[in-house]
Amino acid sequence: MKKLIINSDDYGRTPEISRGIREVHLRGMLSSTTCMMNIPTTVDDIAIALKETPDLGMGVHLVLTMGKPLSKPEAVPSIVDAEGNHLKYNPFLENVPNLNMDEVKAEWHLQIERFIKAAGRKPTHLDSHHHSSYWSPALFRGMLELAKEYDCPIRFPFTEHVTSELEETAKHMPALIKEFNPRHPDRFVASFYDDGATQDEILRIINETPEGTTEIMCHPGYVDEAFAKESVYNFQRERELKILTDPEIKQAIEANNVQLITFADI
Repeated sequence: MKKLIINSDDYGRTPEISRGIREVHLRGMLSSTTCMMNIPTTVDDIAIALKETPDLGMGVHLVLTMGKPLSKPEAVPSIVDAEGNHLKYNPFLENVPNLNMDEVKAEWHLQIERFIKAAGRKPTHLDSHHHSSYWSPALFRGMLELAKEYDCPIRFPFTEHVTSELEETAKHMPALIKEFNPRHPDRFVASFYDDGATQDEILRIINETPEGTTEIMCHPGYVDEAFAKESVYNFQRERELKILTDPEIKQAIEANNVQLITFADI
C-alpha cells in the first residue's frame, strides 16, 4: 500500500505560519506537522490546533539553531552564544565538535516535555530544525535515545541525496539504526522546497509515490512583515500554501490510491 505523510516543519514559528499549516490540513493536503517548542507562542498555537485540527499529527521540531533555549543559558554553555541564544546555522555547524551532549539532550528533553504538557500527549515523532539532530553521529544518537525513551518515530533523511552536513552521520547510520531500530518512513522527500516548490514537483512526487511509507517535507504558512524581514525563507511559504491547497493535489492523491497518514500510524 502507498502511504504518504505530508509534514510541515515549523509549527509555532509565528502564529501566522501556524494558521497557514492548519488551513492546509483542513483542506485535505497535509497530515502532520512538527512544533518549535522554544518559541513562546507555540503553546497557544498547539491549543488552537487541538480544537481546530484534532486529526493533525504533531511532533517536536527539535531546535538548536534558532531563538533562545528553554534551558538556562548558564546550564548549557556549549549550545549558546554570548547573549544566551542558540547559535545560528553556520556558527552551530562549526561548533558541532564542541557540543556537550548532556547539555543538548537536557535542552531537547525540555522541548519535548513542554510539548507533552501543552498537547496532553506524546509527540507523533521527532525531527529537527535545519536537520541539526543529524549533523553528527553523537547528535543522531542523542535523538535516537530520546525517540526510544518517548517511544515515537523519527524523520529519516537518508534515503535520497545526502547533504554535506549529513555525510559523516550517514556513514554511522546503519549501525545506529541497527542498535536502536527506530520507527521511520521508508522514504524522505525534500525536493518540494524553494525553487523546487512547484505544482509540477508535488504532482510528480505524488504520481511516483512507491509502495511503503513516504514523507514529504514542506513549509507552508502565512507571512507577516516582521517574519519576512527576519527569515530568508518567507514568502515562499505562501506559495507552498497556495499549491498545497489546490484541489488538483488532493485529486492526485486519490487517483494514485495514496493513503495520507501521520507518523503515529507507522
